[in-house]
Amino acid sequence: MTVQNILLSGVVGSTAYGLAHAGSDVDRLGLFAAPTEELHGLHPPKESHVGTAPDRTLHEAAKWCRLALGGNPTVMELVWLPEELYEVRTPLGDELVGIRATFLSARRVRDAYLGYASQQFRRLLGRGDGSFSADTRKRTAKHARHLKRLCGQGYELYTTGTLSIRVDDPESFHRFGEQVADDPDTALPLLRRYEAAFDEARSVLPEQPDERAADAWLRKVRRHFYAS
Repeated sequence: MTVQNILLSGVVGSTAYGLAHAGSDVDRLGLFAAPTEELHGLHPPKESHVGTAPDRTLHEAAKWCRLALGGNPTVMELVWLPEELYEVRTPLGDELVGIRATFLSARRVRDAYLGYASQQFRRLLGRGDGSFSADTRKRTAKHARHLKRLCGQGYELYTTGTLSIRVDDPESFHRFGEQVADDPDTALPLLRRYEAAFDEARSVLPEQPDERAADAWLRKVRRHFYAS
């Protein structure tokens, strides 16, 4: 997959969380700028490119901004990575990292992270009662780890305005995954506990994100990649 004008890219997923094991895929996420002239035609350019070998997802700058403003947990990781996990950094990418807090809002963070966690729980319940194959058990444990991570990261972001990508005590996530693989219903108390915690907490985030900052950054990107 060859994509021009990559502004920011890095390693995300289990490697970034500190939950990878031997054989884990290395996932990469990034954003790119379409040449501005191409946005004016009848057929706009692709907004996302997804490839394998390596596993990499690249979103066009405008799409990335829309997803981030909606609180999307996956794209939000990109601007909170530890320094050593970035593989491509540009001045415009650094500027985006610098305004990352302006994409946040209390309601959207809560809805997105708890929504993703609930989605993981529904996937767990679809896996059976513990008597399934080794491969299905492995996937169940993975969904459980993601549920626990999403709950913790979302609550941190909601209450502090910052996002820690690498989890504390990775072993506890692996233990939780195995427990849930034995009985998917054991994940429900954790989900309910975080739902209650969100309800009781006072968020430091504003009610609405600051779309002006994203708009100004995106316009700067368009000017930079305009060729008369």
